[in-house]
Amino acid sequence: MSKTVNGFSKLAKLEKIDWLISNFFNNDIKVKQVLMQYWNSDTVLQELHDDFIENTISNYYLPFGIAPNFIINGIDYTIPMAIEESSVVAAASLTAKFWSARGGFKAKVIATKKVGQVHFMYEGDKATLQNYFVNKKQALLQATETITQNMKKRGGGILDIELRDKTAELKNYYQLHVTFETVDSMGANFINSCLESMANEFQNNSIQIVMSILSNYVPECLVQAEVSCKVSELGVENSELFAQKFVQAVQIANAETYRAVTHNKGIMNGIDAVVIATGNDFRAIEAGAHAYASKSGRYKSLTNATIENGIFKFWIEIPLALGTVGGLTKLHPLSKLSLKMLGNPSAKELMKIIAVAGLAQNFAALRALTTSGIQKGHMKMHLTNIIKQLGANEEDKQYLIDYFEHKTITHNAVVEAYNKLVRENE
Repeated sequence: MSKTVNGFSKLAKLEKIDWLISNFFNNDIKVKQVLMQYWNSDTVLQELHDDFIENTISNYYLPFGIAPNFIINGIDYTIPMAIEESSVVAAASLTAKFWSARGGFKAKVIATKKVGQVHFMYEGDKATLQNYFVNKKQALLQATETITQNMKKRGGGILDIELRDKTAELKNYYQLHVTFETVDSMGANFINSCLESMANEFQNNSIQIVMSILSNYVPECLVQAEVSCKVSELGVENSELFAQKFVQAVQIANAETYRAVTHNKGIMNGIDAVVIATGNDFRAIEAGAHAYASKSGRYKSLTNATIENGIFKFWIEIPLALGTVGGLTKLHPLSKLSLKMLGNPSAKELMKIIAVAGLAQNFAALRALTTSGIQKGHMKMHLTNIIKQLGANEEDKQYLIDYFEHKTITHNAVVEAYNKLVRENE
C-alpha cells in the first residue's frame, strides 16, 4: 500500500499523528500517547515550539544541565549544556574545578570575519571580467545599502569583495568572495540577502550566476583558549610522566587521522552542548571546525599541548561563527535563559566561553585516557542508564551501584547481576 500523502502540511497536528500511526504503527494508540506526553501543557509555549520547524508532531527533549566553576579571564561562569551523552557535563565540571585552582582559563578572539560567495560561470576573456568587476564593485556595495544600513549602525557590514579565479579547479568557474562583520548576529540571513543582491547587480549576458550562499568555513572567525601551570602542579602522581603522556596523546591526534577524528569529536561534545543550549547552529559549527582541522591538507587535532621550561600548556584554536541575537537565541525560552546565565555575552564573549568548553572536554578525555582509561568514568555514568532500562526499583538500583563500585561495568555484567538479584528476592 502506498504511503504517499498530498497536502500533509495542511493537516492539523493530531491529523498528522493519526496518519502516521495508521500507516507506520498499525493504529497503535500507545504511539499517540508517547507523542502527546511530550507536548507542553502551556499552549502558548507549545505553539512557539510548533512554529520552529514544519510538520511538528511532538517535542524531542534533550537534558539541560549546568557545569559550574569555570573561570575565564578572571570571570566566574556557570556554563549551560544541552546534551544526551552521559559524563560530558560531569567531565566539564571536574575540569573547571581543577583549573579554577590553577588560574582558570584564558581566552581571546583572534578575528571575526565571516564569508559568503557568489558562484558564477564565465567563458570570456579574463581581463575583460576583471575590468568589469573593478568598474562594478561600488555598484555591488550600493546594491546592498538597504540591507546593510542597520548592521552598519551596530559596527558591522561588508568588509571587502574579491573576484576569485577558480578555473584551475573547475572550467569557467569564478566567484565573488565577500567578507562580512556581523557583530552579535550569526548573520546567515543577512549575508545571504547581501549576496543575492550583489548577484542580481553583477550578472549580465556573459555571466551565469549559479548560486549565492554564505560559507560555514570561517577560518578568520577564530578564537583561542588555553590553560597552563607548572608540571609539578598538575595534581597527579608522577606529574612529569602524566604531562609527557598527555602531550604525546595530542601529538598522536596530529599524526593519526583515525585518532584525530575521535579526539575532535570529544572536543565537540563540549562545544555542541553549549551551542545548542544557547540556540546556535551546531551543524554549522561542526562543519567549520572539522574543515579547519583539515586546513593543512590532512585532518589533525584542534588542540595542542607543550611542556617548556617545566610549564605545561594546553590550548585550542577553533573557528566559531556564533550569534547572541536573532534566530532561536531570542525565541527559545531556554536559549534566552542560557544567555542570561552567561551574563548576556556578546558574540565575541560567547566564542571564548564555548572554546573553553571544548578545551575542558578534551582535557578531561585525555586525562582519563592517559591514566585510568576512558571506560571507567564513562561506564560508571552509563550504569544508571542500564539500570533504568532494566526497570529496577530504588532499592535494587542502589544495590547495583554499590555492587559495581569496584568492578568492571559492562551491559551484560549489569544484566546478569540484576537477574541474579531478582531471583534471590523471589
